[in-house]
Amino acid sequence: MKIAVTGKGGVGKTTIAGTLARLFGRDGYKILAIDADPNYNLWSAIGVSREQANSIIPLLENEDLVREKTDMKMVEVFGNFFQVNPRVDDLASKYSISGPDNVSLLVAGTVNMGGQGCMCPSAALLKSLMKYLNLESDEAFIMDMDAGIENLGRGTIKGMDLLLAVVEPGRRSLDTIERVKRLAEDLGLERVFAVGNKIMNADDEVYVSDIVRSQGIPLLGIVPYDERIREADRLDLAPIDVDETSPAICAIQNIKDEVIKRLIELSEIKTPSQE
Repeated sequence: MKIAVTGKGGVGKTTIAGTLARLFGRDGYKILAIDADPNYNLWSAIGVSREQANSIIPLLENEDLVREKTDMKMVEVFGNFFQVNPRVDDLASKYSISGPDNVSLLVAGTVNMGGQGCMCPSAALLKSLMKYLNLESDEAFIMDMDAGIENLGRGTIKGMDLLLAVVEPGRRSLDTIERVKRLAEDLGLERVFAVGNKIMNADDEVYVSDIVRSQGIPLLGIVPYDERIREADRLDLAPIDVDETSPAICAIQNIKDEVIKRLIELSEIKTPSQE
């Protein structure tokens, strides 16, 4: 089971991705959570300690690794060739760190050198990881994508089973989801679902629901605005570790159940309990 979580910056996609990872892990899945956002904060939503997080060397900032896997130096982008399908089967075991509830975290990161905007070799490595990493029926990975749509443009969601687009009750956020759906369809990913986040009242819910459905995107669930999420941030803790019965966590639990239901209906997955 491969799930990508995307959305405009600030909508709460990292909180949802990290909480989903923990909840799936509690269901018996072995989770590989992949942070593909250059501003990598997924560790905090999962519950990895700050000390562990500070020790992480993101994959795409490891020049030796990218050169080894793509057969080129990161600075040698234009006019050079690199492997289209780098070998990726050892990346998770070598470079992930362990978190709670059967969750392992792999940080992709970004490129910090000028002139690397296209991220060509790094994008090749990330795409191969998404597409060719084989999972057993009791394994899953959840990717927290870069804010906005740039990762979609690089094709890094090819091979995903499902894309969750997180939106909040604001027009700019909802404009982004329309472009997300179009790019996902261009890549052959038809299972795109919306999640409404930071919903404060019935008017917010109706606003998000009407616009999302007018764009032909199923609304998988609504996550209410929850002060416990802000409290978790202040305490430097994962939201699920502050209050696992808070309204937002309960709503994300329902979304997790909906994801499993949709994929089982499509015969895409079996749950660990079905083995």
